[in-house]
Amino acid sequence: MFRRPNLYTSYQAETQVLPTFTKKVIAIFAIVALFLMPFDVPIISGPTELPILRSIPLIGDGLPFFRFLGDAAWLRYMSDAMIVVVAALGLNILTGMAGQVSLGHAFFLGVGAYTGAFLGGHATDSVYGHGLPMWIWLPGAGVGAALVGIIVSPVAVRLRGLYLAIVTLGLVFLGIHMGNTDWGRKFAGDPSLGRSFPEMDLRVWKEETPLVSISEKGSWFGVEMSSNQKEFLFVAAVMLVFIFFAVNIKRTRTGRALQAIRDRDIAAEVMGVAEFKYKLVAFATSSFFAGVAGALYASHIGKMPAAQFNLILSIEFIAILLIGGAGTVAGTIMGSFFVILLPELVKDFSDWLSERAEGEGIVASVSEVILSGNQGDFGPISTATQTPNYPLNVFDLNLVLYGVLIIVFLIFEPLGLYGIWIKVRNYWKRWPFSY
Repeated sequence: MFRRPNLYTSYQAETQVLPTFTKKVIAIFAIVALFLMPFDVPIISGPTELPILRSIPLIGDGLPFFRFLGDAAWLRYMSDAMIVVVAALGLNILTGMAGQVSLGHAFFLGVGAYTGAFLGGHATDSVYGHGLPMWIWLPGAGVGAALVGIIVSPVAVRLRGLYLAIVTLGLVFLGIHMGNTDWGRKFAGDPSLGRSFPEMDLRVWKEETPLVSISEKGSWFGVEMSSNQKEFLFVAAVMLVFIFFAVNIKRTRTGRALQAIRDRDIAAEVMGVAEFKYKLVAFATSSFFAGVAGALYASHIGKMPAAQFNLILSIEFIAILLIGGAGTVAGTIMGSFFVILLPELVKDFSDWLSERAEGEGIVASVSEVILSGNQGDFGPISTATQTPNYPLNVFDLNLVLYGVLIIVFLIFEPLGLYGIWIKVRNYWKRWPFSY
């Protein structure tokens, strides 16, 4: 009810996907803003000095929406983040909802990527491929990864905690090794260069002219769009579909069973929850999400070797859950965008400081303290392209930030960004009272 967000008059009202008026408004606004991002709508007037501010304008002249990260360069990063949302939602089902610690999520992304390449890629003398259309290879990538997840799932019934994490960690190294074998190269291509992946074009079968072209610039609904804009809109639509499924899984009997296993697996089994069955469902569902995301990511990148589906990528997904908020869909979404866009924000900010290092004033003084260039400055962060003698470059800084953020959130805010949002929301609910 309006102004009484926690008061429900029926069970159906409480179990809605968006149970409150505020959530409905936020969801509608977010979806509309998401699909307006790729278009050059004049929303802010006047120059902005910091490059990132040109991508995050405030409300100004033009449409009453935020044009967030809508320029051509940032659209690809936003597409990356939305693909990562799909994969992270799968890990959230397995780890956040079912309580099964997994360090092998990158392996399932790789399985999905090369299943999609096997089904939709073009065959050559060195790699397999069948050239099937996207409506086959994209869900087929998820199904292929889900089948591997079902094969792995019996181990999850016998192992818990650290032991399960070590087993899933071994999958990552197994996948990299398989990609380097003669048999694996038929799927993954050259170990150093990778293989070409199918493009995001919708075909009825194998005709040369696609029914809907996404990988090339053209007109959609009378609007001229670039390939980046088309990919952004397509990936956004896929992300919304998987968000809808992830939210609904949590509301179902299966979702409640997975949460019971997470909280106390022995007690859940005593109460009649089939532990083997639901852990199998958790692994299969998580792997399906990862497989689809892996195929989308590989198609988005275009060409990548099997070695990129490594431990660092798996740890990145763990960081997403811990920073965003494990067990929550909203926290997973926030964590995905935060972790993926943070490196570019840091790089943009470092470049901005570097441009003002030669000037005078407070900003120049701060940049001299923070940054070190090729001339031997004493700053801890280097902007040089090759930095053998410097303590940190921008890439190293991002890894340090991940580690620091994980430690900070685990100690001070276990629910991550979602927990911060809950505190802010609760504060305004009871304002101006302190109780």
